[in-house]
Amino acid sequence: MDSPDARLLRVRARLLGGRLQLRAFEGGKPLAVHPLTIRAGERGLAVLFRFGAVGLVDLSPLEEASFCESLAPFLVEPVERPESEELEIAVDPAADGEGIDETGVLRLREATLDRLRAVAHVLAKSAVLSFYEQRASQLFDRIESLAEELRRGGRGGRGRELSRQIGDLLLAQARTVGRVEVAEKPEITWDDATVDRLYEHLAIEYELRERDRALARKLEVASNTVETYLNLLQNRQTLRVEWYIVILIVVEIAIVLFELWLRRS
Repeated sequence: MDSPDARLLRVRARLLGGRLQLRAFEGGKPLAVHPLTIRAGERGLAVLFRFGAVGLVDLSPLEEASFCESLAPFLVEPVERPESEELEIAVDPAADGEGIDETGVLRLREATLDRLRAVAHVLAKSAVLSFYEQRASQLFDRIESLAEELRRGGRGGRGRELSRQIGDLLLAQARTVGRVEVAEKPEITWDDATVDRLYEHLAIEYELRERDRALARKLEVASNTVETYLNLLQNRQTLRVEWYIVILIVVEIAIVLFELWLRRS
């Protein structure tokens, strides 16, 4: 992927599902592993991630669509609307410096395989975070509507449904975001200082660690809020049951007194 002349490359990462089964691709001749990297399209490459994302480098839109479609049989829990992140790379050996400029273009002196894989890694993690950030925002909208309903004295019948949704989101986060290891550096950065610097630069640009911590806090707040909400509903139900018991006791006493009155009369 090196070139003596300045040229443009596009890297796009797409989150396609909860998990991507890679054994079907490991039997061939990959360009690299961890993450698995194979050729794709006429001149591009694809970086495949077990957490359900793929990074596509130098593929046309038609080639991207065709390649992603070919991955469908190997996806577990495919997402309805794939999330994507895109970055344009300007490769220029004569560039004064490296990094993302004011136009949002990543300028590099050389685009080695490991450097492109590092870019794909960051974009894939960002796509995963974007997907769950959107789901968390939708969750907070539902929580707000439930809180308003409770303030008006409503019964909050949707509380348990929301609790299940939060459970699904937390489980998905544990499965997917946990596999992504957003805060950790990939193996490709361990042995090459230039790749490590590039990865760290992009991780800061895309605020991976900050977004990961913010997402965890949002999910924690959502979980605690709904737990409090359900406890309040349970207390209401408990109070209602206690009143039913009191009424039954009063009725039973009234019946006993009435029977005593009948016997005396």
